[in-house]
Order: sequence, then C-alpha cells, then structure tokens
Amino acid sequence: MSVDKYTVSQYSVSSILGFIEAGTIAIPEIQRPFVWKAWQVRDLIDSLYNGFPTGYLIIWQNPTVKLKNGDEAVGKQVMIDGQQRITALMTAIAGKKILTEDYKEKVYRIAFNPLAEDGEERFAVQTPAHLNSKEWVADISVFFTPGSSAMLDLVPEYLADNPEADKKKVFDAFTRLQSIASRQIGVITLVPDLDIGEVTEIFVRINSRGKRLNEADFAMSKIAADEKYGGNTLRKAIDYFCHLAVDPAFYSQLANGDTDFMATHYADKMKWLKDDNNDIYDPSFSDMLRVSFMSQFGRGKLGDLVSLLSGRDFEERSFKEEIAEDSFSKLKQGVEFFMNQFDFEQFVLSIQSAGFISSKLLNSQMTLDFAYTVYLMLKHSTDMNPMMVKKNVQKWFVFSTLTGRYISSPESQMDRDLRRIRERGFEQFVEDNEAAYFSESFWTVGLPQNLETSSISSPYFSTYIAAQVHGGDRSLLSSSSKVSDLISVAGDVHHIFPKEYLKRNGYNDKAKYNQVANYTYLDTGVNISISDAAPNDYFMRALNQCETKECQIGTIIDKDEYYENLRVNCIPDDVMFMTYNDYERFLNERRKKMAMKIKEYYYSL
Repeated sequence: MSVDKYTVSQYSVSSILGFIEAGTIAIPEIQRPFVWKAWQVRDLIDSLYNGFPTGYLIIWQNPTVKLKNGDEAVGKQVMIDGQQRITALMTAIAGKKILTEDYKEKVYRIAFNPLAEDGEERFAVQTPAHLNSKEWVADISVFFTPGSSAMLDLVPEYLADNPEADKKKVFDAFTRLQSIASRQIGVITLVPDLDIGEVTEIFVRINSRGKRLNEADFAMSKIAADEKYGGNTLRKAIDYFCHLAVDPAFYSQLANGDTDFMATHYADKMKWLKDDNNDIYDPSFSDMLRVSFMSQFGRGKLGDLVSLLSGRDFEERSFKEEIAEDSFSKLKQGVEFFMNQFDFEQFVLSIQSAGFISSKLLNSQMTLDFAYTVYLMLKHSTDMNPMMVKKNVQKWFVFSTLTGRYISSPESQMDRDLRRIRERGFEQFVEDNEAAYFSESFWTVGLPQNLETSSISSPYFSTYIAAQVHGGDRSLLSSSSKVSDLISVAGDVHHIFPKEYLKRNGYNDKAKYNQVANYTYLDTGVNISISDAAPNDYFMRALNQCETKECQIGTIIDKDEYYENLRVNCIPDDVMFMTYNDYERFLNERRKKMAMKIKEYYYSL
C-alpha cells in the first residue's frame, strides 16, 4: 500500500473544532444520536489532560467533480472515523448540544477538581453535588470560551473559595486543563480517488480496534455531508423512519422537536408509523439504504453508492456533477418508495401470509431486505401483473430462506441476482434457480439433512413452522388450538419425546434430545398432561380416548381427526407404539415428513 493514498497531519483540538465550525470538515454524525456514554466523554478529556494518545481521525477528501459548465469543484472533506470523539469534544469543551440515543438534545458537562491527588478522580460527569462543591469546577467549558479570561477570573475565585489550597498547584492544574485546546491529534486524510474497497482496507489497517468500516455508515456520512442535493435532509428522513419503526411513540417528540424536518415532505410520508406496531420488518438505516439503493440502481454493493453519489463515471473513471445529481435524485425516490405506507404494509402482509407471522421465525435481515427490494422493483415494473407481485415475493423469500442465499457474502450474491433479473426477467430467474437447487434429492436428502440440527432458530425449522401456519394446522393433539395461535400468543415449542424421559433412558446429549425434529408446538394443557410420559403411553391414551370420548391427553375424540392431526404435525402413524428405542428412527422419519411438508407448502405459494 503506497503512502500516496493518504497524508498524515497533526492539528490542535481547537483547530479541528474550528474547521468543523467553519464547515471545512463535515462531521455528519453530529446530526445523529451520540452513542458514547457520559463516562467515555470524561475519559477522553482525562486522556487529553494527561497527554495520552487518543487515536487518529480519518478524513476522506471527496473527489474533485467536473461541473456542467466545464469547471471543477473541489470536494468537501468528510470525517469517516472519529465522529464520536469529536462530538464528545464539541459538547464537553465547546458546550454544544448533541442528540442522545433517544433523540433528545443534551450537553454533557464535565466537572474538574484541580486539587485531586494521584489516584483520586480529577474529572467527573457533572452532578448536582459538583455544582454545590467548592473544590470542583462544575463545567470545564468555561475555560474554552473564545475571548474568555477564565484564568484571570477563575483562579482568584477558586482560591478565595479554597483558602487552604496550594496556589501553584491550582494555577498549574488550570493551565494544564486549558492546554487541552492545544493538544495535537493525528489526522489521516485519504486521497479523493480511492474506491470504497481501498478506503476500507486502509481503515482496517490504521484502526487499532480492528473494526471494519461499514459501507452503510460510509454511505450515510456521504449523504449527510451533502447540502447541494438535499442529502442532509435525506439522512434525517432515513434515521427518523427507522427509529419510528421501532418506537412509534417517538413521533410526538419528533413533531415537537424538529420543526424544520416536520415541514419537509418526508415527514408526511412517515407519519403513518406513529400507529404501526408490527415488528416483522423493523429496518435499520443500513436496511433502508440498501433496499432503496438496490431497487433504484439495480446494484447490490453499497460501495458503488458512495461512488455514484460522488459522481463517479465507472467507464471514464472520472467524477461528474450530473452523475452525482442523478444519483441523489434516484436515491431519494428509492427512499420515498421504501416509506410508502401501502407498499410497506403490503410487503409485510405478504411475508405474514406466507406463514412468517412472528419475528422469531425470521432468520436473516438480508433475506428480508432483498425480498422488499424485489417487491418494490416488481411493483414499479410494467412486466408483471400487479396481482402476482405478492405471490412472487413470497416464493422468492421462502426459496432464499431455504437455500441460505444471502447468508454468506450477501452483497455479491445480491449484485449477481439483480443483474440476472435484468437479463432474464424475474419469473424466468426464479425458474432457473428452482431447477438448479430444488432437485428431488434436495427434498429427499438435502433438506432432511439440514433439519438434523438442535438450533431452534434454524431457517429450515422456521420454514416448517411457517408451512404449518400457512396451512392453518392444529397443534399436536388439539382440536382447537392452531399453531399460529400458539406462536402469536405465548406458546413455545416442546419435546415430543419428553426430555426427562430421554435422559432417564441414556440420552444425555443436548444436541440429541433437543433435535428440532423432536420439537412441536403444544397447547399448555396438552403439555401438562403429557409431562414426561413415553410416546407409546400418551399417544396411545390419546388414541383410546377416541373410543371412550373422555379427554385425557389433548382434546381430539375422533379417530380420523387423530390421524389427520398426526399427519399435519409430521408424526409417524405408529408413534403410539414407540419408546426410546425408536427415537433415532422417529427423528429420521419425521425429518423426511417435515421436508415433504415444506415442499408441498413451497409449491402451493
């Protein structure tokens, strides 16, 4: 890696804060919730006071862009790492208000004790006790106010309040505190023609924490730093939408707290979220950005979005204003499509009506993201009957869940899929993949093997449960309770061969007795009546009650209904004769039945 990819400089704390105040360096995160805890702000000030290193700031120089009139504009510098440290300095030293994690404005005030001995606390997060203490300076920001004569005023005042204090010690401590403004911080400036891959590599090598630069964070910083095409407002819209999706009650705070944003068209588009309590799809800003980008640009790699918003012409390897303008316009439209109440709710409904009625059945956010991308693409396409959109989205969601399509290297897979959808059309694309993956051996061998797991969050088990929900199946040995009822209320999965029964008979390995093929949803009453009885005991009693009409196990009193209930729950017909000696056979047979149920379900969509 050649050093001409970046430059390293040293700037004082006051200089860096001045650059940010003047807009020379954009720090997008200042408009987003501050995630540091108060003690981290205190520790940063303490490190600067003691001359300890505080890490490098990383700044990316936006590329020089060719304007429409032929001139060139030098890109703005954007801070891509160090936002939290600089935000901490802005609030503690400059007394600036910042947004807390719950989107409330606050100033983090740090108190200072010049008389602290070694081992004693010299800095502290301000409390009422510090305001009432003569030993503590309640707010260090008074030392850094431009044009302030803090040293001339505060030293005599402090000594008057603390007549026993050592004058030289107090003066030296105050001088040392004020010198924080002159402390040098390393700044690495990345050259403008680096692509996101190179930026990421440099970031990882420089960052001692080994934290990987997140492409979504990088893209959002790029968006927020833009004022020409409304990126700063777009960034707020994305953040607020995602926060409201999780916390609808936040709307009243937003309505009263950010009047400028409430005057934008985005505010009206997300107003519906204040009454939304569905948790099937609660997107993060990364999800929202990814879907908006993929659905509008037909690309899967967020690193490309950074380049496009910078105006990159991939063919000519230059940067043009019209590309940046067009890219911001397309991204805005993608975000607005994402926010649309009807489309968002219809997408969620399509996932729910496929049987995935609870967030605990969902295993991959990336799979959901691509499914919503497909929904938006098909919805705004003229190539498909609108009545078929939901059906196709459901099918692809289940397909990609069963094949783990977006688990490993998801961006690359999404990029390939979007390209193939453009080339083949969506329906042909799905047919091609079904032919490639869903052979008969997948259903008879591969899927049963995938079901050989003890992970209750397995996508294969989740799909099996979704198949039961989609089919309206009754829970095991119940004539009234549906599987969907138990998932949505307070039900849980239970062992068919009871755990204690298996352990008493030598099955002490959790991975064995907790196999998903030994799990089913049970009504509470049924579960209690089963307790830890052997299958040949309680299933036989359940069968016998079809003759006596007196319920002992469950509520089924008709023999045909009994066997139908075994069938929909994928239980072998001879289960009423099974003991622990048959457990392995039971698991193998049930896995095959579960796989066939999933197959029937998939092709019914």
